[in-house]
Amino acid sequence: MAISVGDKLTGRVSGITKFGAFVDLGNHQTGLVHISEVSNDYVKDINDILKVKDEVTVLVTKIGDDGKMALSIKKANKEHSDTKKSNFKPKKQAPKNKKTEEENFDDLLSSFLKESESRLSTIKKNTEGKRGGRGGRRS
Repeated sequence: MAISVGDKLTGRVSGITKFGAFVDLGNHQTGLVHISEVSNDYVKDINDILKVKDEVTVLVTKIGDDGKMALSIKKANKEHSDTKKSNFKPKKQAPKNKKTEEENFDDLLSSFLKESESRLSTIKKNTEGKRGGRGGRRS
């Protein structure tokens, strides 16, 4: 069975490390689910979520030149939940006026430059007399 990127497969957890879990996909093929691809929530310890011999559904996200497979449980479940919510239609946003965006950006940029120049001059003024050498601090 040829596995390609984008395939959704069912496999069994064959090993767990601190950085992820190895999933046996059958036919002597194994892939790695990185700890960041296990859940949408933060995972401190993968052992809290997965155990060896657990059956999981994974999505093949990458296949390296050496045959190593990157898998994702999170993305496999996301696609599954997206198909359930097919009736959901997002609200349409009103088109933005490009000219006002550019003007706003120019205003933001000029105010940022003024503020940064002011901060730099204050820092320069405060550190100029503290460079060491002879004499005291200049006012």
